[in-house]
Amino acid sequence: MTLKDADIARALIPVLGADHETVAERLHAAPGGVHCAQLAGGERIWVVSRYDDVKSLLADPRLALNKKASLAGYEGFGLPPALEANLLNLDGEDHARLRRLVSSAFTARRMEGLREQIQARANTLVDALAGDSRDSDATTGTIADLVTGYAAPLPIAVICDLLGVPGEQGATLRGYTQVLLAPGEYGAAEVAQTMRGIIGLLSALLAAKRDEPADDLLSAMIAARDGSDRLSEDELLSLAFLILFAGYENSVHVISAAVARLLADPATAAAVRAEPDPHTPAMTAVVEEALRRDQPGTTAIRRFPTEDLPLSDGIVIPAGDTVLLSVSSANRDPQAAATPGHLTFGHGVHYCLGAPLARLEVRIALWTLLTRLPDLTLAVAPEELVWRSSHRQHALAALPVRTGKVLPAASQD
Repeated sequence: MTLKDADIARALIPVLGADHETVAERLHAAPGGVHCAQLAGGERIWVVSRYDDVKSLLADPRLALNKKASLAGYEGFGLPPALEANLLNLDGEDHARLRRLVSSAFTARRMEGLREQIQARANTLVDALAGDSRDSDATTGTIADLVTGYAAPLPIAVICDLLGVPGEQGATLRGYTQVLLAPGEYGAAEVAQTMRGIIGLLSALLAAKRDEPADDLLSAMIAARDGSDRLSEDELLSLAFLILFAGYENSVHVISAAVARLLADPATAAAVRAEPDPHTPAMTAVVEEALRRDQPGTTAIRRFPTEDLPLSDGIVIPAGDTVLLSVSSANRDPQAAATPGHLTFGHGVHYCLGAPLARLEVRIALWTLLTRLPDLTLAVAPEELVWRSSHRQHALAALPVRTGKVLPAASQD
């Protein structure tokens, strides 16, 4: 059956802007695994919370990512056409075609080839972080913000290295994405200017790579072929934007949240410091747990049924309604405790293309920070940390730490 309007009015309205644990607790405490909510503007949305349902629906072709399938006129970020032709807005063969072309450039060899660059970037940032804190006021202690000093600059440097973006443009790109993540905090004119800035910067980069190709992802994407098929200009722009946008912002949140948890858990932090390098099975396990508990957003990207969609408990989600798959609750589903793996990177054909790079980056970031700063501690109590939360992201606004002494960088030979 389909829920009646009266049922919708009485249905659970989950607080998706809360922290991951609270979202999971509220959804799992409510009856059933499919919850209906009504937004302030009247739009009806559906939140799916059980692990098995979320995993299945992530791979269900009847759920479209393309916003054209939304009957409520969902607009998302309101991106211009030049940035819309990316993997998070396409389904079916359109998505498969782009995925094939990008995959030919986004190789495991290219990702693994960044290992030494990531390690070098992390060491440089730790040195700078320790240097900044040594210069701080002795009355306040050696305090630094780990988000701005480490968790943010490392991923943006890595993604710029991968794409072949000149380093000085990294800060500009991060500024652009901050506007897009919180458009309500900026005026329409600034958002429009940001869009123009992104298109202009990426267009100039692509033109430069055409003139002088290099061993980087942008050059490889330009050269990518599937028979006679190739990426169009809008597709190149859109994919470059997506890789920049998703390729570092999510890592910022995972790194900073994982560090906060480790510093509040001395036993696990000590275990990380005991590892000989970032690439051990134990470090892999630490990172997988960080990804499970501290995924960047409480839900996966919105989806829209292309037909009436029958689910558990006799509920049918009407075609065109908005569906949010709660990764927070799925990753914490007590009924799926024996099920291996988390859903932070998704599942099925839309599984995150950059997952290997993200895992590598987080492993190196956590191990380098904790081994080189053995006295690193939180500068405030864990409950005093300030988080920015919405269904799009759950992120630390800042991570104040006391760095203490810094040890020399270990050789990775």
